[in-house]
Amino acid sequence: MDLNEDARIDIDQISDQRSGGGGFAGLPIAIGGRGLVGTIVTIVALLVGGGFGVNAMTGGDPGDNSSLREACSTANPDRLQRTDCRNALYVNSVQDYWQDALPRTFGRPYQQARTVFFARAVNTGCGAADSGVGPFYCPADRQVYIDLSFYDELARRFGAPGEFAQPYVLAHEYGHHVQNLLGTDTQVRRAQQRDPGNANAYSVLLELQADCYAGVWTRHATETTDAAGRPLFNQVTPQDIQQALQAAAAVGDDAIQRGAGRAVDPEQFTHGSSAQRQHWFARGFHNGDGRACNTFGS
Repeated sequence: MDLNEDARIDIDQISDQRSGGGGFAGLPIAIGGRGLVGTIVTIVALLVGGGFGVNAMTGGDPGDNSSLREACSTANPDRLQRTDCRNALYVNSVQDYWQDALPRTFGRPYQQARTVFFARAVNTGCGAADSGVGPFYCPADRQVYIDLSFYDELARRFGAPGEFAQPYVLAHEYGHHVQNLLGTDTQVRRAQQRDPGNANAYSVLLELQADCYAGVWTRHATETTDAAGRPLFNQVTPQDIQQALQAAAAVGDDAIQRGAGRAVDPEQFTHGSSAQRQHWFARGFHNGDGRACNTFGS
């Protein structure tokens, strides 16, 4: 992966809440799944509507971005050595792609969503959460949440240390934002309510579609630009694709169950097996078109 050293990073797409340390007010996130990792990521998916909430770019806590803005400025020659600055650039790239692709592919306007950087705990429109839930998207406030220390966990616990695992994680979560904008998640929740015996199966289809959308973005990452038209990615290599596939396999439900010393039980899957997650990421990458990501009808 080769990032453009001259690209301007738009920090306004980030809400840096790391200095506040979070805290808990309201109900803990406890149901469903909108995150990357099965078994630990949770969201009150059945309690909040996919179209409910505010546009996260104009509402919610903007955080304190002053330190991040300075650190990620082009005046800092070491900015792309920082995990937070690189992740801000990844967010810029994913959103730049969908800003054009969503109306072109699906005939719907794209609305930008902030990514919240937090440490230890955070309050969200879906309830209170701590770092143990992993990265997730909250449809109620239309924001992506991540404690950047998750990447250490992804490397150590799940065996996915590759650098491109990080943009894969963010692109997956923004895939859920796309589903929210398209109304897909609302349709899935209705189906789960009508057919609760297959609620997990519907969740798997939703998660695999988010993986596919991540693959679509990856195909077009080198076409994304900053506000001045400068490329954000100079190159995405075959090694990067392998790192994304390794991460997809590492967080498959079967891999997580084995890692926990349990027997593999497909009926308990909420995100899909390693093979399924790799398949749908690869399908999105090779097709480069969100219309190829119909996990519900393929």
